[in-house]
Formats: sequence, structure tokens, C-alpha cells
Amino acid sequence: MSSDVLLVQNPIEETHHEEVFDHQDQLNQKKNSFLRKYDSLDLESAKVPGHHDRGSQALEWSVVLQLAFQSIGVIYGDIDTSPIYVYARGTFALYSLICRCARVGLIPSQQAEDSDISNFQLELPSKRLKRASRLKSKLENSNFAKIFLLIITMLGTSMVIGDGVLTPCISVFILYNLQLYQKEAESSITDDAIVWISIAILVCLFLVQRFGTDKVGYTFAPIICIWFAFIGGIGVYNFVKFDPTVVKAINPMYIIYYFKRNKKDAWVSLGGVVLAITGTEALFADVGHFTVRSVQISMCTVTYPALILAYTGQHLVADTFYKSIPDSLYGPMFVVAVAAAIIASQAMISGTFSIIQQSLSLGCFPRVKVVHTSTKYEGQVYIPEVNYLLMLACVGVTAGFKTTQKIGNAYGIAVVFVMTLTSSLLILIMIMIWKTNILFVITYVLIIGSVELLYLSSVLYKFDQGGYLPLAFAAVLMIVMYIWNNVYRKKYYYELDHKISS
Repeated sequence: MSSDVLLVQNPIEETHHEEVFDHQDQLNQKKNSFLRKYDSLDLESAKVPGHHDRGSQALEWSVVLQLAFQSIGVIYGDIDTSPIYVYARGTFALYSLICRCARVGLIPSQQAEDSDISNFQLELPSKRLKRASRLKSKLENSNFAKIFLLIITMLGTSMVIGDGVLTPCISVFILYNLQLYQKEAESSITDDAIVWISIAILVCLFLVQRFGTDKVGYTFAPIICIWFAFIGGIGVYNFVKFDPTVVKAINPMYIIYYFKRNKKDAWVSLGGVVLAITGTEALFADVGHFTVRSVQISMCTVTYPALILAYTGQHLVADTFYKSIPDSLYGPMFVVAVAAAIIASQAMISGTFSIIQQSLSLGCFPRVKVVHTSTKYEGQVYIPEVNYLLMLACVGVTAGFKTTQKIGNAYGIAVVFVMTLTSSLLILIMIMIWKTNILFVITYVLIIGSVELLYLSSVLYKFDQGGYLPLAFAAVLMIVMYIWNNVYRKKYYYELDHKISS
């Protein structure tokens, strides 16, 4: 009898133990999910059905690789064409992150979930936490700091949008570089013909934007891949044929020797050297169209290796791009180069759409129609009004400047200004949000800050040679953005004061 009872009781005990273990597992999962560090923007977007956050491992590798392929045609169109002209002569997102983790916005923008993701919770007292808390408190209690942060963010954003005007212009002026090369062969085309051909190319480029990043990326990516293969292959050819010992150029001591020999001329030349990295300022703005992993894959496996090989091989042969091309490949290379130069504008155009979308969410830009062009990824957007305004501005700049030299000077100022302002906001984030060790912050300021200020001083040296253009663009855009934001804030507080309770 007792054995029968025991037989009946054992299953009950086992079931009880299983329930206890299941309950503990659920508590552990909840604890882990609570302790996990989230981005508030991801939490908001997670409310959209079928959403995958940009850093999520839930995305299948097939999707990541597709996005990586598309990103080649959209993000790297600008930086990959820098070899053509360099030898010849993400700001709002950071501000938004600061506003979400500290009350520094002039309009309350924090959401309920921000209190759950704050880095100021679930941490033991430490010097880093105290330092972050002090900085956070000072920013929140200073109206001047809030206005100053907004202004420099608007300045950086305006410079990027202005960059979106300059990039298409200098990219399609690849034909001008061809004309310089052909002059030596006494078979050049006229400057007026180059300008009108460039304008026609620009108009066609902006007209295809309405098809969306998804279709544009799939269309442009194969051309950019062919371009990378060409410039990388030619770089290897020149490297092997002329002087393999050029690899010693990676020794940083040669930079010191260069400045010792050339002194002021070396400093002035930095304004031209910076054109080698043009396009990188669009990378983080364009991340909204893709995933972080897809951008990492395309950058490390395709873009960076091809550019290093191209610059190395070109340096061995000549000071202009076309002179470094073997005669037998000149025809195919020119066709691909023209196509790649046209596509080069895509990076800044897509980046401009993303930045304006961010500006709209913070009430810093006049309301415009935002078209989501992809059913698979919500970050891919198209803004018709901005697209056609950019087109008109590009046509005006192309017709007015007519050469790459002045546009290049203007282009350099825009790029370095954006990078310097972005780094400034990043320092705040490192201290206040990431709570980075203060030694790393100081090292970052001394190394990165010094390099950026050195480049900025060099590009400003050519202010009167076209460098004033991006600052003029930025001034106009800042006035529009600040007036709109000021009215937006007054409207918000008026409605708040006159709200009728139900």
C-alpha cells in the first residue's frame, strides 16, 4: 500500500521541481533582459511589426550579406572615386542620443523606456559614475549649454547637407580630369561641353532617387564592385611592375620627413590630402539604410583593400589618375570611372535624406514628405522636396564654379568641419553615457582632436578660393532650422499651457 502511495507521490514531486526550475529560468531570463543595455531608438522601433534592430543577431546572414552588397553601391560611391581627383589638387544622431540620456533638449524628448536603459542605474558608485553625473547635471541645469549643443548640432547637420550639394558636383566633374589628361594629347573637349554634360548627368541621377535605396543599391553595387576590382587590380599591376618597395611608405616616419622638407607647403597640402577620406562623413549617416554588420563586411572586405592598392599603385606612376592606367585598359576604365563617379553622389544624397528625417523627429526642420521606400527595412527613405532642392543647388554650383579646384576647396572644409563637430559631441558621450576611462578620453582628444584641428586649419587657409561656399550653405540652413525649431518650441509650450483637461 505504501509503495502504491509512493508511486503516486513521486510524479507530483517531480512536477513540482520542474515548475520551480522553469520559474527560476524565467526569472533569470527576465533579469538578463532587464540588465541588457538597450538603445531607446531600438525600443521604439521594436513596436513596429516584423522589426529587427540594426545590431540584432536575429537578422539572417543572407539578409546581412544582401545589405552589405547594397551598401557598396550606396555608401562607398563617394570615397571610392577619391583617387580620381585627390592627387590633382553623423551629428544629429549623437545629439539625439545625448537628449535621450540627459534632459538637455529644449523640448522634453525622453520616453518612458529611457529610465530603464539609463546607464546611471544598476551601477556601483565609482569615479566614472560621479564624473558622468556631474557633467549630466551641469548640462541639464545650463540653458546656455542646451542652446549651444543645439546650435553646433545644427551647424554640423547643415554642413553635411551642404556636403550633399558639393559631392555630386565634384563627382561628375570626372570629365574635367579627363580633359586635363587629353590636353597633353591635343584632343580635349571644351569646358562648356563638360559643364553641360555634368549638369545632364546630375539631373538624371536625382530623377532615379524616387525608386528608393533598395533598387538604387542593387543597381549601383555591381558597377562599384567592378570599379573596385579595376582600381585594385591596376594598383597591384603598377606595384609589381615599378617598385614593390613602396610598402615602406606605411612607416609614419616618412610623414615627419615630409614636413621637415616642405614645412608650410606640407601643411597647406593637407587640404588636398583630406580629399582622400571624403565620403567617410556619410558612412554613419547611411548606416540608417543598412545594418552595422553589413557596413563592416563591405568596408573590410572590399572598400579598404581596393583603395589602399589603388593609392599605392597610382603614387608609383603619376600624379593624376588617368596616367596610372595601362593603355590597353584606358577605354574600359574610362567607362567604368564615369559610371562610378555618377554613383559617387549617392552616398551623400542618401545620407542627407537620413539626416533630415532625424531632424524632423526633433522639430529642427520644416515638415516635408518622407517616403519609406522599402518594406523590408524602415531606415530607407526618400524625401521628394529635398531631392529636387539638392538637384537645383547642384546644377547652380556646377554651372558657377566650372572646375574641380574650387569645388575641392569647398568640399574639404565641409568634410573636416563635420568630423570636428562630431568628435566634440562624441567626447560628451564618452564621458556621460559610455563612462569611458578619463585617460582614454584625454588620449582621444590629444590624438584625434589635434589631427582634425590641423586639417581644419589647412582647409580654412583656402577659404577665399571656394572654401566659403559650405559655410554660406550652412549659414542659410542654420537660419531656417533655428527659426523653425524656435517656432516649434513656442507652439509646444503654448499648447502645453493652454491644454484643456478632459
